[in-house]
Amino acid sequence: MLSRLDRRSLLKLGTTGCLGLSLGALWRAQLASAREDRTLISHRPIRACILVFYYGGPSHLDTWDMKPQAPSEIRGSFQSTSTSVPGLHICEHLPKMAKWMHKVAVVRSVHHQATLHDSASIHALTGRPLEGPDRELFAQLPQFYPSFGSAVTWSRRDVKVEVPYAALPSVFQNVVPTPCQGGGILGGNFDPMCIDVDVAAKDYHIEALVRREGVDTHRLQQRMNLLETIGSAPHLPESLSRFYGKAHRLMESTTLRTALDIQRESQATRDRYGYFAAPVATGEVNGGGGELGAAREMRGQNLLLARRLVEAGVPFVNVYDFKQQGQNWDSHVACESQHKQFLLPPADQALSALIEDLDQRGLLDSTLVVAMGEFGRTPKINAQAGRDHWPHCYSIIMAGGGVKGGAVWGASDQHGAYPSRDPVTPGDLAATIYWRFGIDHKTHIYDHFNRPHRLAIGEPIKQLFDA
Repeated sequence: MLSRLDRRSLLKLGTTGCLGLSLGALWRAQLASAREDRTLISHRPIRACILVFYYGGPSHLDTWDMKPQAPSEIRGSFQSTSTSVPGLHICEHLPKMAKWMHKVAVVRSVHHQATLHDSASIHALTGRPLEGPDRELFAQLPQFYPSFGSAVTWSRRDVKVEVPYAALPSVFQNVVPTPCQGGGILGGNFDPMCIDVDVAAKDYHIEALVRREGVDTHRLQQRMNLLETIGSAPHLPESLSRFYGKAHRLMESTTLRTALDIQRESQATRDRYGYFAAPVATGEVNGGGGELGAAREMRGQNLLLARRLVEAGVPFVNVYDFKQQGQNWDSHVACESQHKQFLLPPADQALSALIEDLDQRGLLDSTLVVAMGEFGRTPKINAQAGRDHWPHCYSIIMAGGGVKGGAVWGASDQHGAYPSRDPVTPGDLAATIYWRFGIDHKTHIYDHFNRPHRLAIGEPIKQLFDA
């Protein structure tokens, strides 16, 4: 017998529509039925998470946790502005986000001890500190603990989806790729599908799934038929056969191909997310680095693609706002100028567009959006008008997924230096994400020596979500 939700979906779509339904369309139909009982939304697990990672470390004092009463060398020259939530103020250079703060929760007391980018990124994106001293990495280091997306994929490995975890538009790095972006001890099967950006074409592709010249659908099928024949031989590992089979299905997937085709979006939608100026020439650099960011033109389009992927049924999407250290949010020099000119305007436009778009499409209640860096910036402005690394207290924001819009959790002291109330760790953030997916954050995973490790060592911030 069909469940109430299934009957409604069938009645609304008709038999033909149901049989030809894409993952995204099926999801929208289910959400339409779920809206008839709003009391269920905040209690049921989320369907997706989009994690926007502002690599380099945005200044919390110039964004979400301003200190207008502090001395000038701490507060800077930026003014705070009112928002859609009475009494909640944020930076004047986030005017579009100010209009959507009734859908956003701010956490102002995140902290850890890693002062360098690699150590901090590892802690921020796995919920676990890097073993050993605080350091940058100058040679490849195997990843140990899994990224949030990998842990979610592993925990939901019985849930059948075409792409359980995607990351775009590049792998980020300082000197070498930072080992916090994949499956770690869970294995390569839980790495994300990496989506590459083509800046010239203003489009996206998956390099690993691009057919080589001369290999059409017919020829590819012939190869798969040959592989099936070989696969019956005892010397071919079953795991390898499954890997090739999955690759073939993804290459032929119309759902994935459609999701990646961002040109299908209207020009108005693409403009809403934003397409930004190309990096300036090296001789024009003012010393900050954000104006040199690789593919910075596509920062807004990255979030639009994330929405398309979620709509197509991808449960976890990581968006890395910048690729390379020294060409990102790391504003040791001219912090205010960098934030005002190159960093905040694209982030403000794109993030507000994502929240608005998800809300209008009925996807925000079931999609958790997390926007964060690996740390904040020093309370005191330095001699180069910049702010340096500061992991001891910084802010992140969350939207959708059942969060209490307009809520603020935790607080920093009068200078934004240390938590003064309700401190939060990256482990707490990890536990919160897992909890919202309906995953027990105390579940054990096992390393290569069969030693148990808790999925997250923190506790979920349940107070930020509707009861």
